[in-house]
Amino acid sequence: MNWKNVNKIIGESKRILLTSHENPDGDGLGSASAMYYHLREEGIDCKIINCSDFPKEYDFLNTEQIFESYHSDKHDEWLRTCDLAIIFDVGDFKRLRKIKDVIEKYNINTMNIDHHPHPDDHPFTYNIVDVKAAATGAMIFEYFKQYRHKPLTKNICEGIYTAVMTDTGSFRYSNTDETCHEIAIVCLAAGVDTSKIYQNVYESKPQSSVRLLARVIDNVTFENDGIFAWFTIDKTMLDAAGATPADVDGFTDFVRTIKGVEVSAMVFENGNETCRINFRSKGKYTVNDVAKAMGGGGHKFAAGAIVHGNKETIIPQVVKAVKASLKRQSV
Repeated sequence: MNWKNVNKIIGESKRILLTSHENPDGDGLGSASAMYYHLREEGIDCKIINCSDFPKEYDFLNTEQIFESYHSDKHDEWLRTCDLAIIFDVGDFKRLRKIKDVIEKYNINTMNIDHHPHPDDHPFTYNIVDVKAAATGAMIFEYFKQYRHKPLTKNICEGIYTAVMTDTGSFRYSNTDETCHEIAIVCLAAGVDTSKIYQNVYESKPQSSVRLLARVIDNVTFENDGIFAWFTIDKTMLDAAGATPADVDGFTDFVRTIKGVEVSAMVFENGNETCRINFRSKGKYTVNDVAKAMGGGGHKFAAGAIVHGNKETIIPQVVKAVKASLKRQSV
């Protein structure tokens, strides 16, 4: 990676927007948090502004209220004078939603730092991508190793550790490499309470999420002799469980843990004639080809898309596409 050029561009910027995709996860939030504290030490004016609300399970990253949700009347005056927007873990520029519109409106230079693949005709001013990195947070760690002159602070390490922990399934997935464990060692030495982070992210599910999961488990459909499992969630299910869209996080991963299941998929009906689709794989089959064909993208074994239509029209498309992909990959 050309971190020297990245460092030069950042150093020449006086005001930087930090942001991530809609419904941000631990990698995007942790990477943004780590970079925020670094830039503030460097004397660079910066803000983290996302298009979605902040997820409560990551409140430990926001004790200083550094994360903001975009509101035009509150943020546009500051945004119009930004030199640079650093975008973390986005997968697709469209996933910035309202932030994308603002970036284009004020013609802000963009630096994409990501471990998702992007096409050659990407829209970013600078595209910093390493598809071999376990997490975007691992890339930020490498940048700091080369160009940060001070030791990593606890605040910075909490962000990096959160990013890597969540994108490696708590260091269980096949993308876990030596760098991930090096990061864990450095973060422990900096005083990060790794157990507390794990508990906040994975052991603080609201009762509404559990009630919703019970309904999901009761309605999982198995295909291809149990190799492929899928489920749907709609507003009726949400209302019955007293749940919100945020409560579905991790459901596709859970279904993937069922014995014999290699690929899992969720079709979540947003209620505005669109469906959010998540795909997960244990590693034998790739799923980002299906997501890409449906207008989305992601990693080989974790991908997704937003598709126009209701679940009745989308489910047959998803099932057919996944089955076809499994058949191609089994030849």
